[in-house]
Amino acid sequence: MTIPDTSKAKFELMSAAADLRDSGVMFRGHHANLSARISPDTMLLTRGGNVANLDENSFALVRTDGTVIEGEVAPTQAEIIEMHAAVYRARPSAGSIIHTHAPHATVFSVAHQSIPIAYEPLVRFGITEPIPLIPWAPRGSSASVDQIVEVVKAHPGVYAVLLANHGVLAFAGSPAETAQLLATVDEAAEVVLNARLIGKEQVLPEEAFTRIKERMEEFAVKS
Repeated sequence: MTIPDTSKAKFELMSAAADLRDSGVMFRGHHANLSARISPDTMLLTRGGNVANLDENSFALVRTDGTVIEGEVAPTQAEIIEMHAAVYRARPSAGSIIHTHAPHATVFSVAHQSIPIAYEPLVRFGITEPIPLIPWAPRGSSASVDQIVEVVKAHPGVYAVLLANHGVLAFAGSPAETAQLLATVDEAAEVVLNARLIGKEQVLPEEAFTRIKERMEEFAVKS
């Protein structure tokens, strides 16, 4: 088969990883995994766990059925191939997927709580439902992946999920968009945690989703 050109996707993933590293969303160990959709049935995936300083040799080209086409994947990464592949299959609009142990979002995953929609920037990323918790199961296992896919298929307003006792998985149109989304999810978690120190967060009213969308469309037209 002809190997597709992945240079653009590599650059985008390296840039996204650098942004996450610099913003602290990867937490101290810089452990994460990032991928980008190359075609309907192929993706570019980071090869190892530490993604603080990626280069062009830090990726493998993988089919969404799990077959490695080019490059090598470390054993600790091989177990999460299906986690990425299954989301791509379930959400055709997803162009990139990032998993990290974002510090504030992970607090909610450890507490087994969803992140409420109390922070308006989440809505501007299309998130209209609380960021749900996926019950614990070994990372990348069918028990975990099946639950992720069920939520992704059933809830079109969800663009990120919390993995119980582990971290967060986010998916959007491109690596840059997914990195921004992930940073915003962690911001939302931090804001809610701080709000609970002085009372309780107040979720956005139902009408906010429509009004924010209308406002964004109005600005887009005028600009």
